[in-house]
Amino acid sequence: MSTPKLELVSLRKEYDGGDVVAVDGIDLSVAPGETIALLGPSGCGKSTTLNMIVGLEEPSSGDIRIDGVSVVGVPAGRRNVGLVFQDYAVFTSMTVRGNLAFGLEVRRTPRAEIDRAVSEVAELLGMADRLDARARDLGGSELQRVAIGRTLVTRPSILLLDEPLSNLETAARLAMRQELRRLQHEIGLTIIYVTHDQVEALSLADRIAVMHAGRILQAERTQVICEQPGHVLVAGFLGSPPMNLVRGNLCAAESGTGQEGGGMSFRAPGFVLPMPETAGQGVPEGAYTLGIRAEALRLTRVGDAGVTGRVALVEPRGADSVLSVVVGREVLKVVTPAAEAPCEGQEVGLCVPAEALCLFDGDTNRRTAFCPRERA
Repeated sequence: MSTPKLELVSLRKEYDGGDVVAVDGIDLSVAPGETIALLGPSGCGKSTTLNMIVGLEEPSSGDIRIDGVSVVGVPAGRRNVGLVFQDYAVFTSMTVRGNLAFGLEVRRTPRAEIDRAVSEVAELLGMADRLDARARDLGGSELQRVAIGRTLVTRPSILLLDEPLSNLETAARLAMRQELRRLQHEIGLTIIYVTHDQVEALSLADRIAVMHAGRILQAERTQVICEQPGHVLVAGFLGSPPMNLVRGNLCAAESGTGQEGGGMSFRAPGFVLPMPETAGQGVPEGAYTLGIRAEALRLTRVGDAGVTGRVALVEPRGADSVLSVVVGREVLKVVTPAAEAPCEGQEVGLCVPAEALCLFDGDTNRRTAFCPRERA
């Protein structure tokens, strides 16, 4: 098994004598050439984690290892880690060439080597014809390319990106996401990408680590994490719209419900859903949060549905519409083709596919081993 490029071991950062905990004992292993996104809302500890990796902050406890070697206490300039900030930090009075060469000039690198490295990076970034342009004359996406190029030219072992696209307009942001993905594939860098934007994380990262209150709630492959959230907060953060979450109780179905052998039902005020058979021994009765993806719910006739509700709101978004359906005290989001969207105020039935259900423990908020499958 190869040595991870980066390891965070029980990493913790405290301020004010321990009264404020910004990073609360996180563990993370990143493979060489992997892109991982630290995703979460403002104040969750992701930028503080990045600052500790690069060496701008020292951890209160725990370890940071690069290629198996601890770098705690090693100055930032000797870690061979590159950091690109949100605000570009480009010298606007310099040319593109001057900006790209700056880091190597500070290191007193021979001129021939600087020229060669600058030419290579400019070609890689598609800016070979802009080397003599003044940075002040560049657009936002070009400035971000220069900021990234100025880091790449120093050949960092790990590239850290802190909200690098947040200042760009929509079209430029999309173009830069494509550029970053291309760069990662072409040069195989290990990239740690900090963002609060789940679209960026989903489009760029091999894995996503969702952070909340200084902790990593779940780190999982990008293709998996939306469909298999490991925590209620992950389920409620990812997706557009995010997963429907209903807090209630799992209990034996009442007689007369039509469930053979009694079965189980999930119940909340005004909301009753017969549960499918479960693999293995299933889960015990008790308090849970039920998760249902909005994209998985299907509209059906009221008489054929296990769940019935009223459409409170229809939000068009191109080919699809997002419905807000009131069921008891709950409001469920449903994604449906725009051409099939009902009118506001209409009563509708909802078909809930068994494989679309998730159960989260009512005490820990962690996903249970509940594994539904369709009845034969």
